[in-house]
Amino acid sequence: MKRQPLSYFITIMILSFTILSACGNDNSNQESQDELLIAAASDLTLAFTELGSLFEEETGIAVTFSFGSTGQLADQIENGAPFDVFAAANVSFVDRLQEAGLLFDDTQTTYAFGRVGMATLPNSSVQIESLEELTDPAVKKIAIANPDHAPYGLAAKQALETAGLWEEVQEKLVYGRNISDTLSYIETGNAEAGIIALSLYQEGSVHFSIIDASMHEPLEQSIAVINRTSQEALAREFIDFILGPIGKPIMEQYGFSVPEENE
Repeated sequence: MKRQPLSYFITIMILSFTILSACGNDNSNQESQDELLIAAASDLTLAFTELGSLFEEETGIAVTFSFGSTGQLADQIENGAPFDVFAAANVSFVDRLQEAGLLFDDTQTTYAFGRVGMATLPNSSVQIESLEELTDPAVKKIAIANPDHAPYGLAAKQALETAGLWEEVQEKLVYGRNISDTLSYIETGNAEAGIIALSLYQEGSVHFSIIDASMHEPLEQSIAVINRTSQEALAREFIDFILGPIGKPIMEQYGFSVPEENE
């Protein structure tokens, strides 16, 4: 029998090592595939971006957010979008999905209450301190989120109606797809003023005046796990994290009120 050269055995060993390494990488990649897909209302952009990073640090689980208007996200979930968790800006949309049998009943919980306020650019000649000032001729455009599917837009509409100003300012209104989009109208100068979420206010970026909470229905924000998820345990863990000792103070830092039962 012909004796194989040493280089032959070295080549075989290298190939074997490569195959074993590839198998090991496949297992590693399989282990690292855990990821949570969170459908979250736009008012949560700043708070949840920070919380998502902290959750990843603590658990090693990747979190991907899809921020948008609550109503549109609810529609996407009803149409089969592959989200694991739904964090809404209004409990009514979570109730709707609950009634449709799309959520784990025991996971639905109120995690925060939001607030709205009036915003203008800090260097603008227009500085709004009261809703009545929105009727000023210098205010040609007022941005609010679309009240048909954005809870913060509905709160803005309710506040204007309570103040008796809705009809008077309607011709000035421009509608953002969501509350983040509404803020961009102000930041880009396409609206002199707007009504935005307190949670998106960053000092120095806009001049902000809070609207009395009695002017609109409470912005009760609800969260739940979608029952077609393949990551139920991780999804429940994320909600617990939001409600827990790390999540609660960060939510409050961004202007949310946290229900007492979550303290």
